[in-house]
Amino acid sequence: MRFGAVAFDLLTALIDSWSLWISVAGDEDLGRRWRRASLRLVTTAGRYRSYETIVQEATDEAGLAPSKADELIERWKSGDLRAWPEAPAVLAQLSAQGWRTVVVTNCSQRLAEAAAAATGHHFDAIISAERAGIYKTEPGAYLAGLAALGGLPPARVLFVAGSAHDVPGAGAVGMPVYWSNRFGDSVPVGAPAPLADAGDLFGLPELLARTA
Repeated sequence: MRFGAVAFDLLTALIDSWSLWISVAGDEDLGRRWRRASLRLVTTAGRYRSYETIVQEATDEAGLAPSKADELIERWKSGDLRAWPEAPAVLAQLSAQGWRTVVVTNCSQRLAEAAAAATGHHFDAIISAERAGIYKTEPGAYLAGLAALGGLPPARVLFVAGSAHDVPGAGAVGMPVYWSNRFGDSVPVGAPAPLADAGDLFGLPELLARTA
């Protein structure tokens, strides 16, 4: 298998977005419940509608004050998101190896660009749900990432997943998956087996080097 580029989930594969939600909520269990609510809402939304509105809906569902949604968005825009510890170095390795990279993420374009900046990496394209016009796990979101890479065949673009839903989502369009499975989740029933089911990103450069 020879890859021509790498596509990344952003908000779980590269960014520890969970910590920001927990910080704003002021309680770990509540923050995780809030984050999970937002994930469920975006991954079932289909066609794009305002991500900020979806965050507000998740805030209401979690029983938090409406002002918490505003605080989350403002802190996100202001640079409070942080990459996972190894992510900047791994991305630097990929740059040194000459890999083309693209982000495919479930949020608005302005928030996608703010989150991507936290990695310190220059991506060839940042494809938000807003830019694609559709949310993952709809096939069109992943196909928008492929289009940004010049229409490479899905089998030639490795998708780096962070959340479980991206394993079947990317797999359904024919993209092989490296799963940075930090929370030890099970592979979703019926999903193609990922090429790697790892606890972090450390094994990514080696996997890519073997297939270059």
